[in-house]
This record gives sequence, C-alpha cells and structure tokens, in this order.
Amino acid sequence: MHLFAHANGELMGQNTRATFELVLDLVRKTSWPAERILVTGDLVHDETRVGYSYLATRLAALDTPCHCIPGNHDSPSLMAEILSGSPFRTESSARIGGWNLVFLNSTVPGKDGGHLDGTQMEILERTLAEHRRLYTLVCLHHQPVPVGSSWMDTMALDNPATFFRVIDRHPQVRGVLWGHVHQEFTARRDQILLLGSPSTCIQFLPGSRAFAMDRLTPGFRWLELHADGHIDTGIRRVAAYPRPLDLSNRGGY
Repeated sequence: MHLFAHANGELMGQNTRATFELVLDLVRKTSWPAERILVTGDLVHDETRVGYSYLATRLAALDTPCHCIPGNHDSPSLMAEILSGSPFRTESSARIGGWNLVFLNSTVPGKDGGHLDGTQMEILERTLAEHRRLYTLVCLHHQPVPVGSSWMDTMALDNPATFFRVIDRHPQVRGVLWGHVHQEFTARRDQILLLGSPSTCIQFLPGSRAFAMDRLTPGFRWLELHADGHIDTGIRRVAAYPRPLDLSNRGGY
C-alpha cells in the first residue's frame, strides 16, 4: 500500500491513497463479501501514526476480520498499537474451516531484506505440529524464493533453506503467500503453491535486472481455499491509474 500521513503523499509520482481507494472499490465490486482480508506488509511508507490511523479507519469500514503483517516499510510497534481491536486480528495463526492461516514477521529493523528469527521459526514449527489435520497457508512479507528480478531478489528472505526445512516436514502446507515484490508471481514447490502479490500502488517490472516499474495497474490477489486442500487464486486490477504513469520516475522508493 505504501500509504503516507499526508493525503497527497506520493510514491513514484502516484498518490498511494488514491490508488488504494481504487483497489478497495474494485474489491467491493468483484470479490465481496470475503471471509478474511490478508495484508502482507509495507502498509505505511512513512511509518506514521496518522498513516496507520487512516488505514485502520478504511479497513474497519469493511467489517471483515483483517490480518496485517509488517513489511520493511513499516513500524511493527505502531501497527500493533493502532491496528488492534475489531476487525483486526493479531494472533500468529487463525483457523478458517478446514484451513489454518499462519502469519510470520520477516522484517529486520533497518534492512530492506528479510529474516525469520528463532521466535518466528518456533511459531511456524509449533503451529504446524499442533494442526497437522488442517491444510495451511503461510503468509509473510519477503519472498522465500527468487522471483526473477535480480535487484528485488537482493532483498528476499535470507534464510529460505531453514524456512523450507520446517515447511517440508509438514505436508499439510499447501500455500506460501507474500507481498514485497509488487508483481504477480506463481510457482510450485511440489504440492505447495508459491504466490507473490501485486501492490495497491505502483508495480515492479518482472524479470528486470535493475529497478523498473511496470505499466500494469494496481490490484489485489483473491484466494479461495477449498476443503480438499486446493487453492484457487487470481489477480484483479483497476482499469487505470488516477494519473498518467511516469516510467522514468526513480525517486521516492
């Protein structure tokens, strides 16, 4: 989302509140009602109380349980303080029917890349061990596999082997979902679906060696978790940016 305290705050020439509102409108028109909202990091770019308060108001208006995890452009402490109370859920896992959702904090203070420390690995291992009969979707901010954009892959999860050693011990895991990459990504690791998601603001060009923006518009990923462990998912995007996109813009990120 990369929201700002100021209503006119911009990222790469786009007003991120305006693009966020367009995506919210698209969600309501195409994918509503929903059982849960998953927000996978980089909520407030300037990490301000005003920015999180704006987001809290907008998401609370949807009156749907909402799980928010921090990204490298976030203040976890402010998130925990402001994004609390109904409809926000702060637990590290949540059961929905025959599924369990696991939420991990991969942020490292002062760094763009990610790491799952011992506490997060313990949460993952314990939750998977306690819910072996529930199909599981694991959510974090940083990508645990390369997405093919070499500049972005320098800011990935730095201990993916440890992460996947835990995952591979638990066959009920059927999906891993992340934010961070500002682009659609879909791959498989055996029976596990690996999913990167677009941003509600600017998009990054897939397969780029250096920083580059994509012409694709803001959007969101929808998911349907089926009783047999199958995941249906896809991307929906708004029709256009609220203002012309300047692909030469290199400032602000």
